[in-house]
Formats: sequence, structure tokens, C-alpha cells
Amino acid sequence: MRTFEVRDKAHKSGGEYVLGVEDTATHACYMIYGTLAPGEEGRLIKPGHGHEEIIIAVRGDIEVTGAHSGVLREGTAFHIAGDAECYLRNLTSADAVYIAAGGHTGHDH
Repeated sequence: MRTFEVRDKAHKSGGEYVLGVEDTATHACYMIYGTLAPGEEGRLIKPGHGHEEIIIAVRGDIEVTGAHSGVLREGTAFHIAGDAECYLRNLTSADAVYIAAGGHTGHDH
């Protein structure tokens, strides 16, 4: 089993790390591990043409605005596709963590 250290890489990359083709050697799927500092806002979620993502709040409550709006409570998820855009804001006084599980809808690479 090959494991990937994503938490530290997200921290070193400014709050988000994409575990994708560079790590897995496949375009079939990818995962984004993201953190938001207390009160941090403006994190863009945009899968892009030919992509879809499921976003889950792993720790903390996260406000979502844009193509989808509402509060993503810890342990809940939503689906976003294509060029739709959302922005995330951490509503808590501690670091929030989210994961985006993504895949490709076609062969447009």
C-alpha cells in the first residue's frame, strides 16, 4: 500500500493540496485536502470543464456561497460540476478541513 502525506503538503502549499496524477500516475480521479484558518474566506471551489467534485466538511462548519449556498456542517457534503464556482468561509474559531473528491466526466485533457 502506498500512502500520501497530504496534510503537511496542504499546509506548505497555503492550505490546499491536490493529490492527483503526479502522485498516482492516473487521470481517473483526484482528491483535494484543504484547510481554512479560523475566519478565513474566499477559497475558490471550481472543478472546471470536464470535472466534477464532491466536497465534504471533515472538521468545522463551512459557509458556501456562489453556485451553491448554505452552511456545510461537519460531516456533510455537496456536489459541484464543470465551471460552477463556489467560495468557502470557515465559520469556526479553529482550523476547518474539507476534502474534494474529484473525477473526470469525459476525455477532454
